[in-house]
Amino acid sequence: MPREPLEDSEGFVTEVCWRYYVNGQTQAEVARDMGVTRLRVNQAIQKAKSLGLVKIQIESPFVTRLEEQKRLEQAGVGKALVVPVDHNNYDYHAPVGAALAHYLTTTLKTEPWKRIGVSWGVTLQRAMERLPLHSLPDLEILALMGGTAAGSSFNAFSIASGFAERFDANYSHLVAPIYLPDDVDKDVFLSQEIYASHIERCLSADAALLVVGDVSDLSFMVKYGLPGDLTMQELRDAGAVGDVLGRFLDADGNEIDHPLNERTVGVDLNALADIPNKILTAAGKHKVPIIHAAIKRGLVDTLVTDDLTADILLERMT
Repeated sequence: MPREPLEDSEGFVTEVCWRYYVNGQTQAEVARDMGVTRLRVNQAIQKAKSLGLVKIQIESPFVTRLEEQKRLEQAGVGKALVVPVDHNNYDYHAPVGAALAHYLTTTLKTEPWKRIGVSWGVTLQRAMERLPLHSLPDLEILALMGGTAAGSSFNAFSIASGFAERFDANYSHLVAPIYLPDDVDKDVFLSQEIYASHIERCLSADAALLVVGDVSDLSFMVKYGLPGDLTMQELRDAGAVGDVLGRFLDADGNEIDHPLNERTVGVDLNALADIPNKILTAAGKHKVPIIHAAIKRGLVDTLVTDDLTADILLERMT
């Protein structure tokens, strides 16, 4: 049955605009997905313009699907931000990336964060592209993990410097590969001053921007980061459902018993759990198992996702 939203509801108006401007849906598609007439969609867009809600980005806190958000928080997520997506032309990077950009812009108006740690991936690249320019010269952006030569536009090096550019902030790379060769002692490697001081600053971060990947060809970590002699099947056989900061977890959030995890260059997950604002931005049916695992591990304070992912995740959590 079609919904009958209140014409004066800012939540309704903003969802219309999110679908139209961010998701790129036509007015007819928005009307279909929201169960209203095309005329009501057009009226909502015009109202948003008259109220000044629509500029370069949607300036409103009401960009979430409140029902899914509340249910996720009741299921154990500290804070959830859920955005609507076009289920017929699904993009699991751009809408949640835009939502993260909105969240950061809003949060940094009131939170005196001095250090933000970042992982890497396409979702964070999409968030970075949506960020308006800020002037936060006292802020430092820190790469939480090593990087790769491939995937240069969204690897650790580009993401850290890209966020710093948008924030007019300082940044620091962890200039190392994500996985060390077998014959390199990781403890000795990371004890070097350049790495030890970087990791120490990461551990004092006010927030960490995280993504996750599954164990399939859809994962850029699997596609670009894994050593050439390692297969996806080997990780699956060890129980892996995906990775956080390059460390592969099983469905319960435990690191799998595999030598690869011992070769990972970056912040240890136990230490990551102590960072006070861990913000995971992730969407897609294929990522639900690793999102759930990260929540179980205590690595998620704020979850930024979409309504499709939220519904599937809730089936697992409740």
